[in-house]
Amino acid sequence: MRYSLTHSTTYTYDDEVTTSYGRAHLLPRDLPGQAVLSAELSVTPEPAETREHLDFFGNRSSYFVVRQAHTVLVVTSRCQLEIDRPEVHVAGLNSVTWEQARDGLAGNDLSRQYLLASRQISTAGDVSRYAAEIFTPGRPLGESIVDLTARIHHDFKYKTGSTTVRSTLTEVLANRSGVCQDFAHLAVGCLRSVGLAARYVSGYLETAPPPGMQRLQGADASHAWASVLLPGSGWVDIDPTNNQFVDHRYLILAHGRDYSDVPPLKGVIMTDAKSSTMQVSVDVAPLS
Repeated sequence: MRYSLTHSTTYTYDDEVTTSYGRAHLLPRDLPGQAVLSAELSVTPEPAETREHLDFFGNRSSYFVVRQAHTVLVVTSRCQLEIDRPEVHVAGLNSVTWEQARDGLAGNDLSRQYLLASRQISTAGDVSRYAAEIFTPGRPLGESIVDLTARIHHDFKYKTGSTTVRSTLTEVLANRSGVCQDFAHLAVGCLRSVGLAARYVSGYLETAPPPGMQRLQGADASHAWASVLLPGSGWVDIDPTNNQFVDHRYLILAHGRDYSDVPPLKGVIMTDAKSSTMQVSVDVAPLS
């Protein structure tokens, strides 16, 4: 399946900004099951300096500096991708217990950085207790992962504005509400708490309009989910927000230990502005 992806962020300030420094994770990368056909990042006003490199996790990281005075800054990525992601077979995952999967990756160099607590993901206390109800002794691996995905989906209410990018998992567990970022963090925290390597994934999910309605351009949104490293299967992605495995409708931007490793945009501005607004438009359109 081929997709066209456009992600545009507009910042508007109530006074002139003399300089803007920005860092973006908005250009996707080639991955198993995902081929990047084209990808470009544009910034208005035109930057005085731009650079791109691969970060520690292999993600494409873009840096820019705008030195001309402005009250509006627009950052837009335009990409085309081809997705051919294989289906996850739970029966195959159930051939081992979750403990056997954990032990099978002991000492794996790839897993080490994704086993510990990170800046935004705890693995002890409430998180560990929540996970212990799911990862019971001797339980099949696939069954455990399916249950984790389903429990988060059913136990928590999706509520925009109920959390911020700084909310802790303790707060999310107490309030029983959040957004996709929170549910991804919780899934990763639970997996790590039982010794399974897991990472945070940012990207997009193709959404279909209601029956009889046309697609609304720019009405899609960024998304986030979790990925767990399994022996023999590699990385397997789960989406607790929608209670499903990740399939051909998902477009991956970047992955890291948690959100703080891969925010779509972050930066510093030089200004006397007292207020600003941010408007985000995302469009994921199938091409075939």
